[in-house]
Amino acid sequence: MRLVVDLNRCQAYAQCVFLAPDVFALHGDEGLLFSPRFDEGLRDRVEAAAAACPVQAILVDYSDKPTEGVQPRVG
Repeated sequence: MRLVVDLNRCQAYAQCVFLAPDVFALHGDEGLLFSPRFDEGLRDRVEAAAAACPVQAILVDYSDKPTEGVQPRVG
């Protein structure tokens, strides 16, 4: 599992920081810091943080398959 956060969409409402402080933190007033990989024990908190994001900037990616170098199938 890993986190994908659209930092262009993030508005620093900090709901994620309150719900999963071991994974998310604010740097200054507007900069979000996060750990893209997190412990399985934090899964519920991370999912709650993603669901609580007012602008839906957080995606929890459950696939651990590498995508680099994989060509999309056409046809």
